[in-house]
Amino acid sequence: MDKKQTLETIKLLREISPKRKFTQSVDIIINLKGLNIKKSDQNVDETATLVHVNKKEIKICALVGPALEKKAACCTRVILNDSFSNLKLKEIKQLVKEFDYFVAQADIMPQVATTFGKVLGPKKKMPNPKLGSIIPPTGDVEPTVTSLQKTVQLLTRNEASIKVPIGQEDFDDENIAENAVNIYNAVLNALPQGKQNIKAVFFKLTMGPSVKLGETKEEFTKRNEEKKSKKPTEAKKKTVKKKSEGKKTTTKKEAEPKTEETKESKAEVTKK
Repeated sequence: MDKKQTLETIKLLREISPKRKFTQSVDIIINLKGLNIKKSDQNVDETATLVHVNKKEIKICALVGPALEKKAACCTRVILNDSFSNLKLKEIKQLVKEFDYFVAQADIMPQVATTFGKVLGPKKKMPNPKLGSIIPPTGDVEPTVTSLQKTVQLLTRNEASIKVPIGQEDFDDENIAENAVNIYNAVLNALPQGKQNIKAVFFKLTMGPSVKLGETKEEFTKRNEEKKSKKPTEAKKKTVKKKSEGKKTTTKKEAEPKTEETKESKAEVTKK
């Protein structure tokens, strides 16, 4: 990915994105092709390190025993294994929403898996060696926390696309571009056919439209106008389909013929 082209795209992104009352994140979205993400061996599940770290706080929850309780104080929250059994499913689901990463003490991983596995697993948030988030009882937690602050996950979740935050709108364009190039290269290396598996690259702010890498303002305007013109047509088709399905169901019920068996049973009831 060309850095100069990336800088031009970021400049256009700032120009066309509406201002908000909060500092928005800048995301890179890499759309993929030629992959069947339903097959586990064609999913992307890697990590990458940002050159320039986000100012936004990364929330980390520590699942530990007494051996790491004090050392885990650098995490946003510490949950001791003695209290695992007190956690309800609803509370665990809330933890998944609240925290970016989970670290765990190595010798209590069976407990962690039993209590949190069904919720953290599908969300790709289980502590794992690839992230360095499983720590020995005699280890140190702080280096792991520092590393996770710079780490992003490259995941294809339910679609052939990878979305990663690469900075905030108050970052310098140079820093955003360097992070973008770094993430792009990491994704490239994770794909079985490299560049042939990349369909398109987009950039967007949290509440703004997406801008395709390398497109001009005129091309952006044209693409968005085409997108808007398609939406009402698709909505009409769905409405018509629903109405026709409703009519068919009603007609079927109304037009249901009375069988001879029904007539005879009614006659028997009348005689009685």
